[in-house]
Amino acid sequence: MSKIPYTGKTPGARQPVRPVSTDPLAPAESYVTENPLLEDPDALAARLVESEEFVVRNRNLLLGILVAVVAVIAGAFGYNYWRNEQNAQGQTAMYRAVDYWEADSLAKATKGDGKHPGLDKVASEYSGTKAGNLADFYAGVASLKLGKFQEAYNYLDKFSSNDYLVQSRAYSLMGDAKLELNQPKEAADFYSKAADHNANEYFSPGYVLKQGIALETAKDNAGATKAYDRIINDYSSAQEVAEARQRKAALAQ
Repeated sequence: MSKIPYTGKTPGARQPVRPVSTDPLAPAESYVTENPLLEDPDALAARLVESEEFVVRNRNLLLGILVAVVAVIAGAFGYNYWRNEQNAQGQTAMYRAVDYWEADSLAKATKGDGKHPGLDKVASEYSGTKAGNLADFYAGVASLKLGKFQEAYNYLDKFSSNDYLVQSRAYSLMGDAKLELNQPKEAADFYSKAADHNANEYFSPGYVLKQGIALETAKDNAGATKAYDRIINDYSSAQEVAEARQRKAALAQ
């Protein structure tokens, strides 16, 4: 066991400085060191010796904790590396499906051509990656165009984006799917969500107009009128204002 060579008993050691009492009658012995580790080197030495003994007694436990911490760090690094690799593979696997999607060959884009995987497979096998997430969006749009409205909704429901314009578009497409499934109230909710997702004068008026039409379909004329009023009052320079006025007037008859 190592020893601390410098203590208060060592010849020439600095003795603790005691403050002068403000009470002239107070005995010198009544002074109590406020912080023995700072005032008394002997106390510091004893504490260090105790720390060394603790390490010796618990070295297996401390080693186990160290190994666990290293394992967690290594695991996180390994997972991120694996996920990046999966994303790269997903991007490669998806390129042919995107080509079909852009060429409007939607069946091949969604299900594949027999040689290359379709968006459906990429979305499933690479779920949790950026490639899989993007595949859900492409597949949702393709399914909507193919008239597979429930499938379209399911794909788009799994999609998320930090780009507010793309995410708003996804909400609107989910509204389209719900409207085609004869669920106009739910469709109106998605159109409202699209309009309110970082609302702006360029895209929000169109989404609010779709909300109003969906509410009309749901026989909620009061809600539809409110939507049209929002366009007229909040987006007075939008091109949707004219149609909003016409539809509002028609509901008032």
